[in-house]
Amino acid sequence: MNTGSVDTARDRLREATAQLCAAAGPGAAADEVIAALSACEEARRSMDRAMVGMVADLRRRGVFAERGYRSPAGALGDLLRWERFEARRRVVAAESVCEQIGLDGEALPARLPATATAFAAGEAGLRHVEVIARVLDSAAARRLDPETWAGAEVQLAAKAPLYTPSELYSWGTQLVEILDQDGAEPDDSPRPQINELRLTRFRTRPGGKLTGRYDDAAMFDALAAVIDAGAAPRDPDDQRSIPERQAEALAEACDQVLSRGRLPETGGRRPQLVVTVRLEDLERRAAAAALEFGGQLTAQTLRQLACDAAVVPVVLDGKGVPLDVGRIKRTVPDGLRRAVLTRDGGCAFPGCRRRPSWCEVHHVKEWQRGGPTALGNLVALCAMHHRLVHHSLWEVRMVDGLPEFVPPSWIDRERRPRRRPSPVVQPVG
Repeated sequence: MNTGSVDTARDRLREATAQLCAAAGPGAAADEVIAALSACEEARRSMDRAMVGMVADLRRRGVFAERGYRSPAGALGDLLRWERFEARRRVVAAESVCEQIGLDGEALPARLPATATAFAAGEAGLRHVEVIARVLDSAAARRLDPETWAGAEVQLAAKAPLYTPSELYSWGTQLVEILDQDGAEPDDSPRPQINELRLTRFRTRPGGKLTGRYDDAAMFDALAAVIDAGAAPRDPDDQRSIPERQAEALAEACDQVLSRGRLPETGGRRPQLVVTVRLEDLERRAAAAALEFGGQLTAQTLRQLACDAAVVPVVLDGKGVPLDVGRIKRTVPDGLRRAVLTRDGGCAFPGCRRRPSWCEVHHVKEWQRGGPTALGNLVALCAMHHRLVHHSLWEVRMVDGLPEFVPPSWIDRERRPRRRPSPVVQPVG
């Protein structure tokens, strides 16, 4: 990786910073210190603009997704050691004030053009951009017609140099409420009583979608209670959207029911995830497989499922005829699972606070490569970080009986290991 030009720019930036500090050092007049402070703020905003532009470029190129991350904020948090709200702030700015690329490859203007102009001129800071985007994404703002919405954005951008972000939010909220005086239109028509849920498998790719509607309040409340129990942010910096959290909560709840709950038998058996593997794939260590409903599995996802699952192997010959249907086998025994969860206290990934009851058990050295199902080779991971470990270049290893995580080189060139902070030990005496 050639970073010569970046290293040169970094050295010049350090020199400029040192010159500013020297100019405002001991003995400098108060006006000089104030001028240096203003120069630092200008430089900070300039760096914010540069970083937002870089984030937008990486998003357009799909770099974060290629490296195993489902959200740019998660990748930025691990790369730069940001809290998730800091990473999300840059992502929102990149989505709002940078040029976008349409599905046809055509360049599209910034979503907030007036704000983009103020941000580029240094008149609006990063927090101002976040506030404007938040105000204009409110329910009241979404009810405005496009022309009125665009006019509100121009007014908000014009106030950015005059107001703090908090003042701008209060003022902008009042502006949108005035522009949306009528509110949502009342709907007095009677609604049909419908309770339905449709599961549709994608035809050309793995996975599928769920669409549903529940007019029965009790049925909906039961479903909502299950999702709500698992959809809370995992920590104060969890910046997943509400739909993302709810989707993962429902999948995790279903996984827990499949593992530990009670369900009616289907076709004479307890419902399980059934993985179908062709004989030739099994002979080359299961490079591909398929789920009963979800379609084709990637090798990484197959290995993830094999870490900690109730497995029913079904082996097919080249013509698709079942050669063998094995008996159900849980990879990690319950007693050993409890030991792993007790040791790790929940998801062991640094910064994650997912509780033990929502964690899966991962083989540090893959079972199919000879890794033992033993305490020293197992680590507790939440579903999100389990996927990350299998689908990215993060590595897990055990040191002194505890797990630590080695980031990929694009996150940390020195690949310094990370682990959760150890408990503070009270000194004796």
